[in-house]
Amino acid sequence: MTLQAVARAGKNADCWLVFLHGFSGDDREWQAVGETLGDYSRLYVNLPGHGASGDVAAHGFAAVCAQLQSTLQHYHILNYWLVGYSLGGRVAMYFAGHEAHTGLNGIVVEGGHPGLQDDAQRRARLASDERWAQRFACEPLADVFDAWYRQPVFASLDEAQRQALVQLRARNSGPRLAEMLLATSLAVQPDLRAALAARDYAFWYLCGERDLKFRAIAQQLGASCHLISHAGHNAHRENPGEVAERLAQIVHF
Repeated sequence: MTLQAVARAGKNADCWLVFLHGFSGDDREWQAVGETLGDYSRLYVNLPGHGASGDVAAHGFAAVCAQLQSTLQHYHILNYWLVGYSLGGRVAMYFAGHEAHTGLNGIVVEGGHPGLQDDAQRRARLASDERWAQRFACEPLADVFDAWYRQPVFASLDEAQRQALVQLRARNSGPRLAEMLLATSLAVQPDLRAALAARDYAFWYLCGERDLKFRAIAQQLGASCHLISHAGHNAHRENPGEVAERLAQIVHF
């Protein structure tokens, strides 16, 4: 099944930047960054259960990646970079590492986790995600997202930024978000470190300078890493100009 996406033609029609949003985002999430990169064609993908793909069911990483491959074929994209934030970064890492993809130049991951490494961590994460999924499915989304964006990973957000995200994300379907959260939980994601170490594609990592958790993860991965100034976990929203500059450098590399 093809995912819904927004395509923008660039000066260089032969190379695409394919953007994958984070949990509860949609095709708009990367546009403040992507629309400054007009030398490249851009594809802003809606992942299952999100945005215009809200009616697309989520059945796990392999299914999401098959849907992404079908979407690339639908748009005749033969030469591309994958750029993913958080959940989108995890999808990009899984996609790139599980089979050879003709035309994939590389991946750029912002704040994406490569996977948990022991069963105790997986059990704890599953229990946490099941609690969140229950809330997303049953409670008003504005209330749930107000709590969601008070988690430690989002500590760099000020109150105005937090409330802007709450209002933006509350437009989603709670049951669909709950479904996708469980289908792509870190509890069920394989540890991607070995696949990343054996890669034959470029791998760059972006991380907000205030995102201490993911700065530590970036150091483990052996990827080329750019720290984004004045930003936390959601660097492309907090400092889109610098993220765009880094992307331009990477794809011209």
